[in-house]
Amino acid sequence: MNFREILDKVENNIKGKSNLGKLEEKGSDPFKILIATVLSARTKDIMTEKVTEDLFKRYNTPELIATANLGDIEHIIKSIGFYRVKAQRIIDISNILIKKYNGIVPNNFQELVELPGVGPKTANCVLVFAFKIPAITVDTHIHRIPNRLGWIQTKRPEQSEIALKELIPKENWLRFSRLFVKFGQQICKPFRPKCNICPLESICQKDFTMEKELREKRKKTKEKKNFRIKQKMRVG
Repeated sequence: MNFREILDKVENNIKGKSNLGKLEEKGSDPFKILIATVLSARTKDIMTEKVTEDLFKRYNTPELIATANLGDIEHIIKSIGFYRVKAQRIIDISNILIKKYNGIVPNNFQELVELPGVGPKTANCVLVFAFKIPAITVDTHIHRIPNRLGWIQTKRPEQSEIALKELIPKENWLRFSRLFVKFGQQICKPFRPKCNICPLESICQKDFTMEKELREKRKKTKEKKNFRIKQKMRVG
């Protein structure tokens, strides 16, 4: 496969950039990109963008966040999921950066994943968007889309990262990580993908196994929930 041509097609058919892409374009420092990535977990881009903008108006350095009142941070980021956990994490991260790294975000994968709440995906995002170091950032879209296309067959994101690194030439990793998130948000959506306007439709195997499994899981969860409600009503 010619991944350069594939990425050109994707880039020509999507609009805008992800929140991290916008921060990168503005020349934001690695600390802001790290904090924005931590806050983005299980949160839509539009919400993360607003929250990070509000947060950085008041607290935009490790020193300011490390000494901030936990309640103040929670209040600012309250509109995103798991805000209490995330508020404590960014304070803890800031303290570690000051004490261990003189307030500077490390550009090393192993050192990044040792920070509180920083997993492989977050670490790779920081490498890509803050330092322009080739990595593959496997979020839900980058895990799902290559499986749907038929490029890989994996069950877990960490498996996808390994498989994609073997498949895609390293010189394409940065563009792939930057483009495929927006591609998944705008065209190759989890459900009801826009195949009629997809630039990769002709080479897509349309493997929807992952989506079918997710639908089935949601169906069973709903059935269990309804069963518990009925049981409580009978007891009552």
